[in-house]
Amino acid sequence: MDSEFSIAAHWQGGFDESGLQQWAEDLRSRLSAPHISLGLVFMTPQFFPHARQVLETLRVHARIPLLAGCSSSSLIAGGDEFEENAGLVLALYDLPGAQLHGFHFVQEQVEEANGPGYWPTETSITAEQTNGWLTFADPFHLDAEAWMRTWNEAYAPLPVLGGLASGDMSEQRTQVYLNGDVFEEGGVAISVSGDVKLLGVISQGCTPIGDTWTLTRVEQNLIHQIGNRPAYEVLVETVNKLSPADQRKSRGNLFIGLVVNEYLEDFHRGDFLVRNLLGGDPRSGVLAVGALPRTGQTVQFQRRDAAAATEDMNELLARAKRELGSALVYGGCLCSCNGRGKNLFAAPNHDAQTVQQQFGPLGLAGFFCNGEIGPVGEKNFLHGYTASLALFVKKH
Repeated sequence: MDSEFSIAAHWQGGFDESGLQQWAEDLRSRLSAPHISLGLVFMTPQFFPHARQVLETLRVHARIPLLAGCSSSSLIAGGDEFEENAGLVLALYDLPGAQLHGFHFVQEQVEEANGPGYWPTETSITAEQTNGWLTFADPFHLDAEAWMRTWNEAYAPLPVLGGLASGDMSEQRTQVYLNGDVFEEGGVAISVSGDVKLLGVISQGCTPIGDTWTLTRVEQNLIHQIGNRPAYEVLVETVNKLSPADQRKSRGNLFIGLVVNEYLEDFHRGDFLVRNLLGGDPRSGVLAVGALPRTGQTVQFQRRDAAAATEDMNELLARAKRELGSALVYGGCLCSCNGRGKNLFAAPNHDAQTVQQQFGPLGLAGFFCNGEIGPVGEKNFLHGYTASLALFVKKH
């Protein structure tokens, strides 16, 4: 599952320096491209004690000028997802004409960030100097929502794609990697500019149900009225109009989709930011949601299950392929929620194989996340139960 511009492979074993040297050299020799622009590496927590040596071994023997990645308990390479004893994944990309810059950031900077000029000063990269960002971050020592908000101030509508690392949950410990450095806090961001851009496909795993509505009374994260009616009543009516089979599928799987860009003529899959329905009160008619909606915003209820997630991903990938037309896709990075995989689909390799069916053969690497990063409309968000695909595309 490789292209002439990218290749990804899976190392099944533990830490074995000479074995990894040979493996990295073999991988490099299998890529026909004359030079490598970027390497992405994802490792399971078993490598934590050896992470620095692993990075150095891969950088030297695969001759990687910029290497980035993070830890995760489950990994993706090519068309395969490795959910147990996953080992290590490495991808090599030749991105002709790309200019890439890596940057590590920490929580202190997020707290200091004050206005759109802050991050360009810290990174030395303005919005005009980049086509987008690939990011991997630690969820335990970084307020990722605050980081995303301040980063959007500086760089939106440019895409930010990636995910939050997973690792040793008992110790709340993850790692993020940049070149030879191992960080246990903060995040790494790779600016992609020059002749290559990032195209994101953000599949939130839902299918819309019922009609679109306008929010008419909102207070913080509480929706009091939808279309001048009690919000809870509108939700119940929406579910009652479904077929008995769809009503069964909806139990415990209902969400709300919030339109991000109200200037669209009509709203389609991918235009909604999907958020949790936290609860509802039939007496007061109030719905509590995992977001801060606003009065006047358009919403549509959503259902999430395996079939809906498959349908959503296929449709969004097909749309992206149509939009790209004949543009060259060099490779990809796939960040899938750790609630997807066999947990959701009851079969292995779902997301990776779906990407390969549309765009393959594609050098593809990635990991299962504690939260996924990607745009909806012209802003970037943190997501859950989502597959965030970053494609490296030739810029026209």
